[in-house]
Amino acid sequence: MPLPTGAVIGIMMDNLKKRKSVFPISHRKAVKWSQKLEIPEGGETVLYTGSMYQLLPYMLAAVNRMGKMEDSFLGRFVGMGRFFNKMFNVSAIMFRPKRADHRRFRRIIRDIARLLQQAGVEFGYLYKKELYAGALAFDMGADETFVAHARRVHAMLKEQGVRSLITIDPHTTNVLRSVYPTIIDGFDIEVKSYLEVLAANDTLRPVNKVAGEITIHDSCVYARYEDIVEEPRKLLERAGYTVLEPKDNRNLTHCCGGPIESLFPGMAHQIGKKRVRQLKDKNGLGVATMCPICMATLQQAANGDLEIDDIASFLVKAFCEPEEKPIKKKSADENRSEP
Repeated sequence: MPLPTGAVIGIMMDNLKKRKSVFPISHRKAVKWSQKLEIPEGGETVLYTGSMYQLLPYMLAAVNRMGKMEDSFLGRFVGMGRFFNKMFNVSAIMFRPKRADHRRFRRIIRDIARLLQQAGVEFGYLYKKELYAGALAFDMGADETFVAHARRVHAMLKEQGVRSLITIDPHTTNVLRSVYPTIIDGFDIEVKSYLEVLAANDTLRPVNKVAGEITIHDSCVYARYEDIVEEPRKLLERAGYTVLEPKDNRNLTHCCGGPIESLFPGMAHQIGKKRVRQLKDKNGLGVATMCPICMATLQQAANGDLEIDDIASFLVKAFCEPEEKPIKKKSADENRSEP
């Protein structure tokens, strides 16, 4: 039987109301990416992650669990799970991400911050005060829950004296820049994607030589709603790469399948497979995405047959010196779950 979409959405919205995020994530894990980067706390201009990259490991764990329950008798127990989730955090038990997923998404946020630092951009970070922006609530049409949370986020930003936000993913960019102003009177906080900030920064120049062809996958949200199309191409070319254009690109980009993965895992996978076939037709060194949902969904659909990574991972190779890697413990298990 299909998953009961009302119960699945309900669990995430209950989490947002009670725990300020659609999936469980501790403040410690949310800010762990920033260690040793020496980013000032607060300020008028802040890097706002919106927790999207940090939440992806939990989303992947949820999609994996939901995929096993889809078209199975187990799907009927999702409603019961929502009942208990209102009393205690059931989703923290059900959706336990892999440690390797935590590490790879933290790495991308670090890469973005390092690129901004390399470009001389002055910014702070709200650390534990930062809140999830509510993008999934908006995407799923949970209007009442989304509006209440958006007002909570706005009040926090005003309390912290924030006047300008540098966002790092398309969904957070879109809700903060284009949706919040329609529901919050007097919303006057400037919102720019880090791609826009870097593309307009003439001081960012390569310190390492890179070359090769990179296929670009446009984010539906960036391209269609925020008109962020030329900036990622400009940055890849400035880095030294040759940009390859797949079928269905720019403002007519093909969906990765990700927006429905929590509700219809099977359908999302099929859409992702179709997009992967298009990307393979124009594949060079790899595929550059600019959305954590796109990256994760396409990586799963490609199943290792195509090199897919975030655009920041390609850019940092050209514009920044390599970070010193910590010594990895031999006993570490990449596939071990981490709460």
